[in-house]
Amino acid sequence: MSRKCECCGKGVVFGGQLSHSHRRSNRNWKPNVQKVKAIVNGTPKKISVCTRCLRSGKVQRAV
Repeated sequence: MSRKCECCGKGVVFGGQLSHSHRRSNRNWKPNVQKVKAIVNGTPKKISVCTRCLRSGKVQRAV
């Protein structure tokens, strides 16, 4: 499954995790991306969209 929103471009972010004992390790934060059928240029198409775009109404779902 794609880990990039096709509406806003939100993707995976990399950083460092810091434990209580101050040991550091690499980790990544993945956006909540869903595959939905949406209206793109007047035709229904399956795209990967983050839940923030779905909730805010940036994407019109095809029913």
